[in-house]
Amino acid sequence: MRCLEEKEFVVFDVETTGLSPTFGDRIVEIAALKAKGLQKIDHFHSLVNPGRSISLAAFEVNRISDQMVASAPRFQDIAEDLLSFINGAVLIGHNIRFDLGFLYHELETAGLTIGRDIIFLDTMQIARRVLPELRRYPLWAVANALDIQERQKHRAMSDVELTFEVFCRLARLAHTHNMLEEFLV
Repeated sequence: MRCLEEKEFVVFDVETTGLSPTFGDRIVEIAALKAKGLQKIDHFHSLVNPGRSISLAAFEVNRISDQMVASAPRFQDIAEDLLSFINGAVLIGHNIRFDLGFLYHELETAGLTIGRDIIFLDTMQIARRVLPELRRYPLWAVANALDIQERQKHRAMSDVELTFEVFCRLARLAHTHNMLEEFLV
C-alpha cells in the first residue's frame, strides 16, 4: 500500500442532461474529491447551467431540474478552476469513460484541454478483477458487495464520496491479492 500513499487522486463524477455529448447532452453537475493516498484533502463541486433542457429521463435519475441550474455558472466559467483542481492527479471514477467523455467535450467546447494522456483508474474495471463473482458492476452493486451501507443517490458529490469509499476498499482487497500494482502503473 506504500505506492498508494505517495499518489494524489481526484475522484470525480458528473450528472448530465442525457447520455451522449455527441448528441448535445451537457454536464449539469460536477464534483471532485482530492485525496493523498487514502486521506481526503479537498473537494470541488458545482451545479452547471447546460444551456439546454434536462431530459425527463435524466431528471428521473438525478432529480436535477432546469430551475435548479438556471442561475448556475456555465461550464466555461468553472473550467479553469476545475483544471487547476485536478492538475497532476490520477483521476478516479466509476465507469470513468462516461464521465471523461463529457469532461473532454465540455473542455473542448470551452476551448480548453486536459490532454488525452492523463492517468485514470476505473473502479468498475478494478471491481471486475477483484470481485469476479459479481454479475453486474454498477456503483451501487459494487458498494453493496463491499458491505458499504451508503446508497447511490445519482448526485455528483454523494456519488464521488461513494466512489471514494469503493476505491479505498477495492485498493485494500487488491493489495491483499497482490493486484494493487497493476492498477497504479
